[in-house]
Amino acid sequence: MLGLKIAIGGKGGVGKTTVCAVWAELFAEGGSDVLAIDADPNTNLASAFGVLSEQSPEPLIKMKQLIANRTGTGKEAVGAYFKLNPKVSDLPEKYWLEVSNLKLLVLGAITQAGAGCACPEGAFLKALLTHTILQRQEVVLVDLAAGVEFMGRASVQGIDALVAVVEPGGRSIETARNIARMGKELGIKHVAAIANKITETAQTDVIKSQLKNVALLGSLRYSRSVQEADLRRTPVIEADAELVEQLTKAKNALADLIFPSAGSEISDKQFV
Repeated sequence: MLGLKIAIGGKGGVGKTTVCAVWAELFAEGGSDVLAIDADPNTNLASAFGVLSEQSPEPLIKMKQLIANRTGTGKEAVGAYFKLNPKVSDLPEKYWLEVSNLKLLVLGAITQAGAGCACPEGAFLKALLTHTILQRQEVVLVDLAAGVEFMGRASVQGIDALVAVVEPGGRSIETARNIARMGKELGIKHVAAIANKITETAQTDVIKSQLKNVALLGSLRYSRSVQEADLRRTPVIEADAELVEQLTKAKNALADLIFPSAGSEISDKQFV
């Protein structure tokens, strides 16, 4: 079957990059062809795989000449017109970095004030995400920009599942609720959440009660080892065995959510 497409979002600092990196590794270990995409302006996904800073790919959003060529805003462009659907199908193979047994594509995101989707950079990013989500056969995991602004651009339409990572805290829970609401408004069928940085069981209960109809895939305890791995730029999957075990269960819970009739047996085979 065609590869699964999963987008992972949440408030800044909740651990969505950690979840994306570990899940990408787990899918790859299960035999899937995996493409991990960093669509956050703070491009940290490479670091979560243990890639050194000097080896990290340049985000495509910073390649101004490439964007100008593909959107038609070069020297020969007339006025402020640009292509809304630039050709991007050849770019993943040209710019991804092979990490362990998977592929990493660093897109980045627009950061300057007032730069929404109505600009060449926005059209370029949306075209690349649309291509990877709708036309590629790998299992694709997208580490979204923090917050809900990215959802407003409808750049993740067509994904199979949207997962919000949430930590104990009112603002994080509110962001997760807004992400879930906007995901459902975009027609994303499967919207779920993962609780992270939990220090006591009652925190998970509060998160679950406030997220209401959003399926909670799992609860991850706060891990100092993951924080240290981030500082050392070592693979996060090697930092904490308990975290990996819990994210494996969360991955299987997502499989049961998407394919309820098949049960947990499908969790590894279905995504190949």
